[in-house]
Formats: sequence, C-alpha cells, structure tokens
Amino acid sequence: METEAIKKVCKDLLAKLKTEKLVLAWRTKRTTRAAVRVEIETMLDSGLPEKYTTELFETKCGALFQHVLEKYPDQGASVYGEAG
Repeated sequence: METEAIKKVCKDLLAKLKTEKLVLAWRTKRTTRAAVRVEIETMLDSGLPEKYTTELFETKCGALFQHVLEKYPDQGASVYGEAG
C-alpha cells in the first residue's frame, strides 16, 4: 500500500511538472527552477508517508529535483522520449 502511494504521488508530480512548470528554457531562469523545486517539495510533502524523516524528505526532494533537471531539459523534452 505504501509503495502504491509513493508511485501515485510521483506520477501526479511528473504530470503536473510537465504541464505547468517545465516551460521553454525552464532551466535557464532561477525563478522557474525554484518553482519546480517548490512544487516537488509541496507534492512530496502531501503525498509521502509520515514516516519520512525531515532529513530523508530533503534528500528525496534534492535527488528528484536533480533528476528532473538532468532528464527534462526543455518544454516537452525528455531523455526518455529519445530512447528506443
């Protein structure tokens, strides 16, 4: 059950980021990058199980932000769309 809740919040987060936050050249603007980071923190805070400590939560947010920064370079673009 816990794993399903985590998967759901991640899918919802990615969908929201793709439609609302990952705009054209989003990585070049500090405010846009910050908005992506805040959205990650907000969605994970509301969706992750309570047993996540503050330290673990911050680690997960940072890792997820770094992943999005590297793998979703531009609006509508993803390294995953290029594979295959």
